[in-house]
Amino acid sequence: MRRWARWLAWSLLILIGVFVVATVVTARWGDASLYPAPDGAPRVDVFVVSHGYHAGIVVPRQPLADLASREGHDALMAVATRFAAYPWLEIGWGDEGFYTSVPTIASLTFRSAARALFLPGNPSVLHVVGLGDDPRAAFPFADMVRLELSEPGFARLLARIDASFGLGHQDLGPGLYGPSRSYRAVGTFHVFNVCNHWIAGLLDAAGVPTAPVLATLPPGLLIDLRWRSGAILLARPG
Repeated sequence: MRRWARWLAWSLLILIGVFVVATVVTARWGDASLYPAPDGAPRVDVFVVSHGYHAGIVVPRQPLADLASREGHDALMAVATRFAAYPWLEIGWGDEGFYTSVPTIASLTFRSAARALFLPGNPSVLHVVGLGDDPRAAFPFADMVRLELSEPGFARLLARIDASFGLGHQDLGPGLYGPSRSYRAVGTFHVFNVCNHWIAGLLDAAGVPTAPVLATLPPGLLIDLRWRSGAILLARPG
């Protein structure tokens, strides 16, 4: 019995050690020329929201529309026009099957999770939602952080989002909730490339420090953003 206990303890220590080493080795340390914005420089607020098993990023529509028009981001210009009535947009990336058959965590099954995580070649979509209220009011019970990006950082983040749309930014129909649409995206979904990794990649482009290993799950993504990037946790109402 003691032998098994020692074996289990050593196994746990090894796993923890591997996790820590992988986190440090793969960590991205940001770009100080982009983030944080210099004192007195214009800033753009973006929000990362956790829905339990996946995360999305919320951006202001008007600055997105202005920059997309200026930079010639066709997909984002089309999205900004489609959602012209909404001041905020939530954008997420993920497995097409998840976004069509798993609207809530309660709908998640072992089979659907295993297919998405371990089956190769899963097609992906971008999920865009128009928000009529500010992000905290739109998602009152979600864990959420706010980041103040520099304008150049925000521009790089938007360029990364625009590049995530598939050729012709094909509209696949209504999304999961609210006024939303799904669009064909580039990239395949698997255990080493999940929605939270996509969010981390966007923020990395904006100069924000991120850690892909921690970003595998939404809590790890938010904890890292608070710890190393100074993201502000938004309290839930009440």
